[in-house]
Amino acid sequence: MAGSRLPRQLFLQGVAAVFMFAFASLYTQIPGLYGAEGILPARKTLRPQGKGRWQQLWETPTLLWEAPQLGLDTTQGLELLSLLGTLLALGALLLRQLRTLLVYLLLWAAYLSAYQVGQVFLYFQWDSLLLETGFLAVLVAPLRPRHRHKQAPQGGLAGALPHEDLPFWLVRWLLFRLMFASGVVKLTSRCPAWWGLTALTYHYETQCLPTPASWFTHHLPVWLHKLCVVATFLIEIAVPPLFFAPVRRLRLAAFYSQVLLQVLIIITGNYNFFNLLTLVLTTALLDDGHLTATPGNSHCKKTASSWPRTLLAVLSLLLEFTIYGLLAYGTVHYFGLEVDWEQHAVHSRTTFTFHQFSQWLKTVTLPTMWLGVASLTWELLTALWRWTQVRGWPRRLCTAVQLLIFGTATVALFVISLVPYSYMEPSTHGRLWTGAHRLFGTVEHLQLANSYGLFRRMTGLGGRPEVVLEGSYDGHRWVEIEFMYKPGNVSRPPPIVAPHQPRLDWQMWFAALGPHSHSPWFTGLVLRLLQGKEPATHLLAGPALQVLVLTSWGAEPVVATPVGRGILPTSVLGGPNAGHAAQTVWPSGQEPTPSPQLQQHPGPGPPLGPETAVSPGAFHPALGAPRRSGGHQGRAGPALKASFPPVFPSGEGGEAQASPEEGLWSCHQTSCPSP
Repeated sequence: MAGSRLPRQLFLQGVAAVFMFAFASLYTQIPGLYGAEGILPARKTLRPQGKGRWQQLWETPTLLWEAPQLGLDTTQGLELLSLLGTLLALGALLLRQLRTLLVYLLLWAAYLSAYQVGQVFLYFQWDSLLLETGFLAVLVAPLRPRHRHKQAPQGGLAGALPHEDLPFWLVRWLLFRLMFASGVVKLTSRCPAWWGLTALTYHYETQCLPTPASWFTHHLPVWLHKLCVVATFLIEIAVPPLFFAPVRRLRLAAFYSQVLLQVLIIITGNYNFFNLLTLVLTTALLDDGHLTATPGNSHCKKTASSWPRTLLAVLSLLLEFTIYGLLAYGTVHYFGLEVDWEQHAVHSRTTFTFHQFSQWLKTVTLPTMWLGVASLTWELLTALWRWTQVRGWPRRLCTAVQLLIFGTATVALFVISLVPYSYMEPSTHGRLWTGAHRLFGTVEHLQLANSYGLFRRMTGLGGRPEVVLEGSYDGHRWVEIEFMYKPGNVSRPPPIVAPHQPRLDWQMWFAALGPHSHSPWFTGLVLRLLQGKEPATHLLAGPALQVLVLTSWGAEPVVATPVGRGILPTSVLGGPNAGHAAQTVWPSGQEPTPSPQLQQHPGPGPPLGPETAVSPGAFHPALGAPRRSGGHQGRAGPALKASFPPVFPSGEGGEAQASPEEGLWSCHQTSCPSP
């Protein structure tokens, strides 16, 4: 059996790199997001409740409780944690001696501490994934640094301790849960774009932060987009069970398929450190033999072999061909692949129904859990056999204690993970052992196991919804407020952002997909912009403004103006532009002092022309009804356009609605337009 020492080292290096990127990215955004003049001040999240110190730490596990002991407030403590986390992760990335259990425990504890006060800006699936992966790294990392040329103990296997592969198996199980669930939820969501295989015809232009390559991939033929969706389902649903295949070449094939998918996503979209973290997880599919190129590992070298070994090799080869054949047949059959030689295209369509898929999912969910049980049992038996090979009672006793501790932890984490994994199939979730539910509920707040399901529904089927902010220096001339990375100005090419995550830009994208009640943080953003607070305005590309358009409310426009610590909506009644452009002026002598950023950009924006007027009772596009975009950010067209209907035409499939009762904005996807 090939060892996994090199993959473990590669995994630990990768986790350190991702922690470094995550901490560094967060550090640059703390003043604007969590500072005293930020959108969601962190100091409001940690308020003593009169509980004991340890109970308080258990319920809200964050090291920031101790910040006052150092003379720091919550925001300063968060900055210190992020800075130290960045430096510690950099050290673990570069220095082998720092890749120990204690170092990764500190990294995990620091990020969990930030997560507890990060509020909505840290509630992303990749943040939960990083915390879960980080805790696994704590178990995978050695207790103390080892010498590079340390001799293997007598009777040992390449110097490996018996328990070392057990926690690393959990990394493979996490990768399986992540990929399999991400594929399944696309179909259980009943999203017409995924079922119609047309999701990628919208994805590249409606994703949060496209890359320059997104424009080119968006213009690929429709049949190729649909074929890529088929490949996505194949890689995410059919391939993950091969992670536990007994044949090494099958696991390597699964590895390269996952790498291919993640690399393509990195090229066509800015998803911060998520894809890098997924690539780190794929190291669990490798072994030392694949990462080294020594002559002893050459398969071309002819050596004498016994007939059992030859028979086993033949059976393995037959198993490989059988699985590849089943995958090919299933793909052709269930997605109706047909080659059109005249048009040089491959046509595809789903040939199964939602009911059939639901029945299939109900059938396979529990067996996939038993697959994990069988694979883990094999790892436990292998570890026990390795322990029997250890010689010397002192060493055997020490390794027995380690095997007991890490084996128990591995089994416990596996049992805990079954609860969030079963969320995708309710009937299986209800039949789980009640002890697993209780155990998961006890440690759920520690983010040790989470449910995943990326790209569950394809957004923007009827156009790209956007929340657009417009401001004015004088209340008469309006300019759109640009964000640093989010698409806005159609003359600006999309940037390459990853592995940095601009968290405000991401939340603005989510805000356009639902009612304002789903984004309560938005009020804080509006207030800070109206106050001209530099920490908040530094998160934007545009200047701080004195007046900000919010939405049309009822039959009259609404303008937000700062009053003390709140925001006062002021309806504009009368005047030549009543019922058209929302506008207001500051009373004489009460104009707020422009921020330095405003002083650097004193020029007003273009006047609001008649083509952007809004009739009484309609919705101002600056905020309210999601602005419908006709194309990608790089496509030619007007940067500001307000004459969009509040409801998309039914013939185009998508529907966006806004009403005073629903709040500032809402977006509902109902059906899928034809390609």
